[in-house]
Amino acid sequence: MQQLAPGIFHWTAVNPSIGTRVSSYYVESAAAVIDPMVPDDGLDSLPGRPERVLLSSGHHLRDSVQFADAYGIPICASRQAADHLGAMGSMVETWGEGEAHPAPTVTALHVGVLCADEGALHIDAGDGALVLADAVHQSRGGLAFFADGLLGDDPESVKQGLKAALSAFADSLDFDALLLAHGEPLATGGRAALREFAQRQ
Repeated sequence: MQQLAPGIFHWTAVNPSIGTRVSSYYVESAAAVIDPMVPDDGLDSLPGRPERVLLSSGHHLRDSVQFADAYGIPICASRQAADHLGAMGSMVETWGEGEAHPAPTVTALHVGVLCADEGALHIDAGDGALVLADAVHQSRGGLAFFADGLLGDDPESVKQGLKAALSAFADSLDFDALLLAHGEPLATGGRAALREFAQRQ
């Protein structure tokens, strides 16, 4: 468990559905776990008691049900994420369209380019943070798109759409940390890194 910034904690755990370690977060100001896997050291290793689970995408249910059962808390996501989850979507409390605030200090944002349920979460605490679902991941060379084979029938169009959305976030939102579902987050400099990535040709 790593504290990235005051009140923002990060850990990784193996997601058996894809066989790699993925990132999860606890945000103190929101009393929320985001895209959670159970930490390797168990739920007792969390730095606080969560009051809700927040999903950045319907693809990130992960261990949310275990958290919900253990703490008696809701799983919250966009309507599109609940639709993606099918029958499991009935377990999810959905937030509305447009500007939604599913937790204190958290604004839910819709991306919807990669897939209908692709989202982001802006955290207005400290120097700010932006959570991205699957728009980009952290590779050895820095921020990157996933392989073309994972980007649908027209990868170039998807990339351009994602760049436009990410550029808009970098221009309009205040944040320093960039919290990614896949790969190491950026504790500082996240806004500048996202803007630079979105402007690459």
